[in-house]
Amino acid sequence: MSGSSRDRVPQPIRGNAGATDPGPRNIERDLQNPDLSVPPETDSGTFYNLKFSYSDTHRRMEEGGWSREVTVRELPIATTLAGVNMRLTPGGVREMHWHKEAEWAFMLHGRARITAVDQEGRNFIDDVGVGDLWNFPSGIPHSIQGLEEGAEFILVFDDGSFSENSTFSITDWFAHTPKDVLAANFGVPEGAFADIPSGEHYIFQGEVPGPLESEKVSAPNGTTNFSHRMLEQEPIRTSGGQVRITDSTNFPAATTVAAALVELEPGGMREMHWHPNNDEWQYYIEGKGRMTVFAAEAHARTFDCQAGDVGYVPFAMGHYIQNTGEGPLRFLEMFRSDHFADVSLNQWMALTPQKFVQDHLHASQELMNSLHKDKRPVIR
Repeated sequence: MSGSSRDRVPQPIRGNAGATDPGPRNIERDLQNPDLSVPPETDSGTFYNLKFSYSDTHRRMEEGGWSREVTVRELPIATTLAGVNMRLTPGGVREMHWHKEAEWAFMLHGRARITAVDQEGRNFIDDVGVGDLWNFPSGIPHSIQGLEEGAEFILVFDDGSFSENSTFSITDWFAHTPKDVLAANFGVPEGAFADIPSGEHYIFQGEVPGPLESEKVSAPNGTTNFSHRMLEQEPIRTSGGQVRITDSTNFPAATTVAAALVELEPGGMREMHWHPNNDEWQYYIEGKGRMTVFAAEAHARTFDCQAGDVGYVPFAMGHYIQNTGEGPLRFLEMFRSDHFADVSLNQWMALTPQKFVQDHLHASQELMNSLHKDKRPVIR
């Protein structure tokens, strides 16, 4: 559909194919997904669903905040990574806990205080704001608390079947340990545990903590670092937008998750490419876009994405993303890998003998000349 027609109610008609849809139908949903109602002519075959909206998830409500998740339960194709969207009030606490999976995070709004202790007894405490990251390796205990503005963030875990509702929580463990065992473990009377919670807190309301310096804890074994300022990275800029890439090369704590923050200007395009190392899990932060995925054997499907959506591209499948809105399109590309890697269709063609490419595609000289202007564009 053209940009001017994307706000009209789409009818499943393309040329002489299709017919009107008199309903019943979900008009709001169809307006959000015009390329599902009227697929591009190049779409073909049956294909997995590669998109799920956080708006369609269950929201767990607690005093102090909320959480909602997209796992293989909601998006079955997404086996490599799972995501949790969480909001904490000012002072709201995601209690002390740990996971079997590594936790990678991107701050969306506000500020939060994060703490952790690693297996060598080194501690970590930091305040993070919009655009900052953290990564807690599997098994590392940690906590999150909203500061004066509260906080919202996206958490990404390196297993698609992960659920935030099945983590190891300190209150849950205490509640399911006999008080005489707790007393023996800590060397205090049983009465010291008279008021412990009867079950898991998960998220609870606390007081906004004081300045970071006042909260520092003496660490005989030293400190470590699990945070990163992604927006302080110099982006790769092109005429169509910019991208920042963060992986273990510039954020050593992130050994199982690599990420790119892509920003497309109106009309900009994340060029045709694929990833040679793993599936891609996406989170759309701002704007509207269109993604087409090519799966070989004449299979291709187009999805419309907007803020709050999760997208997914299986390993090695070719794809591109276009900004179809009037403002910027911002999204994260995530991979279960220690490094970011992609293969550009443009670059592949540009670095292959011209005559050989032309024999394949009957490509014009104009196309061949354009390939050699920029062999590594990423965004157009």
